Amino acid sequence: MVDKQKPNRAPINRHHGIGTKPPKVDDMKATLKRIWSYMTTEKKLFNVILAIILVSSGLSLLGPYLLGVAVDRVIDEPATNTLLVMLSLLLGVYVLHSAFLWLQNYLMIGISQNTVYRMRNHLFSHLQRLPLLFFQKKQQGELMSRLTNDMENVSRTLNTAIIQFVTSILTILGTVIIMLILSPVLTLMTLTIVPVMYFGMKWITKRTGRYFKEQQKHLGEVNGYVEEMFSGQMIISMFSREDRVIKDFEAKNEALKASGYWAQTYSGFIPKLMNMLNNVSFAIIVGAGGLLALNGSISIGIIVTFTTYSRQFTRPLNDLANQYNMILSAVAGAERVFQIIDESEEKKDEEKASAIQSIHGDIEFRSVYFSYDEDEDTLSNISFRASRGQTVALVGPTGAGKTTIISLLSRFYETDGGAILVDGKDIKTITRDSLRSQMGVVLQDSTMFHTTIRENIRYGRLEASDEEVEKAAREAHAHDFISQLRDGYDTVLDSDGKGVSHGQRQLLSIARAMLADPALLILDEATSSIDTVTEMKINDALGKLMKNRTSFVIAHRLNTIRAADQILVLEHGEIIEKGSHCELVDQDGFYANMVAAQQAESQASV
Repeated sequence: MVDKQKPNRAPINRHHGIGTKPPKVDDMKATLKRIWSYMTTEKKLFNVILAIILVSSGLSLLGPYLLGVAVDRVIDEPATNTLLVMLSLLLGVYVLHSAFLWLQNYLMIGISQNTVYRMRNHLFSHLQRLPLLFFQKKQQGELMSRLTNDMENVSRTLNTAIIQFVTSILTILGTVIIMLILSPVLTLMTLTIVPVMYFGMKWITKRTGRYFKEQQKHLGEVNGYVEEMFSGQMIISMFSREDRVIKDFEAKNEALKASGYWAQTYSGFIPKLMNMLNNVSFAIIVGAGGLLALNGSISIGIIVTFTTYSRQFTRPLNDLANQYNMILSAVAGAERVFQIIDESEEKKDEEKASAIQSIHGDIEFRSVYFSYDEDEDTLSNISFRASRGQTVALVGPTGAGKTTIISLLSRFYETDGGAILVDGKDIKTITRDSLRSQMGVVLQDSTMFHTTIRENIRYGRLEASDEEVEKAAREAHAHDFISQLRDGYDTVLDSDGKGVSHGQRQLLSIARAMLADPALLILDEATSSIDTVTEMKINDALGKLMKNRTSFVIAHRLNTIRAADQILVLEHGEIIEKGSHCELVDQDGFYANMVAAQQAESQASV
């Protein structure tokens, strides 16, 4: 038995490369400022767009004024030539206005697409630098929703909202100034509806912001759930859980529907309010303007101009309210994106860390402690040595800490206490990339990418030639089944390697590890999905691969590790036994009981 006495341990670092949790992003001004930071490279073009908006807004204000002038001219000089001149002038103004509108929209689309392109690239590249523990706590579909739905939400808003927002402000200011010049009295009477508009929109937007945020949140949850259910469809069918899955989805869909319903309902109040106030404004202008015209204070043309400007005044207010809702929705999406970007990256290598070109293969765990939380140690006082060329097997019940040991060796997590040494050097003094480049991994669930079989194998060493890829496949006994495929090595695998059997994916994973030619080899139930005949061939290939390499084997089937140089038996995060197969059987302890239980189970199944 192993001595379980705990030595003094080093100060505990509980973050494991994740860092402190970032503060919740809930500041609209700060979020808009961060979006703007991605647009700074387009600053010159954005200034050009602002100039175009200024010109187009001026043309939109000039049209109603000319219309009023035309009415007065025709009344004073009822001649055809006068009418034709004024109509031609109006036509030119409106044609130019439309041309400038098209140009500003065309340029803004380019800015918005480039901005979202940079944001999406930043988010994806940041995801590649996050620690493994982050992905274990997040749903894949929910993360995908932030890359797609939330980013598209930002894109739609940048395409339209910014231009309309600026245009609306300029139009409102210009309209008020011209109206004041034409008739201060009629202007003040028209503006009596502004306080009603202000308080009405304030009441509406206060509620829409909250519901738009909830809508984006529930949309991410629905996407995450759908992705999870699609990937587990076989298990759902095997256990006949379709009804339960449908119920759970209906609950999440109901939450999304409710938030979307209220967001759209409240935002839908805005055009109704604006339309009502627009009609009120029209009635005020016609009534009051008619009285002023009878008194000779203003002309008929000014009344015509005011009726046009009143609609031109309320429409921008309506647009501002609608764009504000779009901006709220985009901010909600951007906040979800920035929450990921604000997650602390995997801890950088220490300043004293250096890259290694190769390693001999001597490994030592020296009184290592680790925990995922502060309540309970996941690993306690783990100490063992492995020399170059040795095979170390890790066995024990589920949750004993076998995979955690491998993750610590790979520096996916950092130890809370103790040290891990490679060739006598603390792994914290070795850069992560150079350390991991010396490792080859074959997992129980092999990961394949949506590309050719050749490129999936070449993933182990990107510069490998086609001949080296084929050689690795032959050594892994994968060449025969690959050759039988219609496109051979150029066969494109579907997502997650679908298109070949689970066992064949395992063979490809082994070929990938062989091609990588690692100094350290990690096998996690590498032959668990292989039939008995193929397993014999694979074991032969693995025997060649493991020669002169330090290998770590996580195994549940104990007959596969009989030849291991050292077997570590773990329970509750501690090494309770260590030795060779024969030594542990002779001890008649935990390992011996495991062997006896598996033998009895095997005999019973025959």
